[in-house]
Amino acid sequence: MRILRVFFSAVIVVSTAAASLVTATAASAADPVNYVALGDSYSSGVGAGDYIWASGSCDRSAKAYPEQWADANSPTSFVSAACSGATTADVLSSQVSALSASTTLVSITIGGNDAGFSSVMETCVLSSTSSCLNAVAAAETFIGSQLRDRLDQVLQAITADAPNAKVVVLDYPQLYDMSKSGFCLGLSTSDRVALNGGADDLDAVIQLAAQDNHDTFADVRQQFSGHEICDSDSWLHSVDIFAISSSYHPTAAGQDRGYLPVFAANAD
Repeated sequence: MRILRVFFSAVIVVSTAAASLVTATAASAADPVNYVALGDSYSSGVGAGDYIWASGSCDRSAKAYPEQWADANSPTSFVSAACSGATTADVLSSQVSALSASTTLVSITIGGNDAGFSSVMETCVLSSTSSCLNAVAAAETFIGSQLRDRLDQVLQAITADAPNAKVVVLDYPQLYDMSKSGFCLGLSTSDRVALNGGADDLDAVIQLAAQDNHDTFADVRQQFSGHEICDSDSWLHSVDIFAISSSYHPTAAGQDRGYLPVFAANAD
């Protein structure tokens, strides 16, 4: 009888432990995901089409990576405050208000508009190579001297307003596949080299800011490799003087195959 009592006691202990494990696993699986997307046109989805009417001039697209991730993962809540043309000041003044202590996941692309890359690209498209190189150089000076402080302010504000959130900071792709530049119509090779260099400088500062603020840096450049402007299967809009706002922005494929998998890999 004693042996039976010991046996049944062991069974009860094992069963209780197993039940506790199942309960803990179920609770973990049920943890809510409250996702907020912040940032500029690369997060709102400019260039991807299928714009959400209610987003107005922010040009949020149903094909942008935040919307696609939310559709695929059914978070408990999802809000996109990303807006075309947004700067770090805009994020602070009108986007971080979407955050709260219940926010568990944040994504952001920001910094390009602070550096004036929209006007730089317009200069490169509409003006001479010397004007383009001067515009890129001025942007690089700003990136090296002022952008880091602005990024720190944004990331610190996100942490303060969403202290329980994982923050994924995504960067920008290189624009041109320089190995194909000699066969590619449009800007000069000098223009393209300068624009790629400016994008790399911007990404380097974004990476440092993310790492120093203990956020997750998600680099999209490798994902876009082979799908840049001048490639036959480009995921970026090339220069279009009749649609300047979409130029250099990801296409729907760029959002779906470029940004989305990089974000998804870093969102867990």
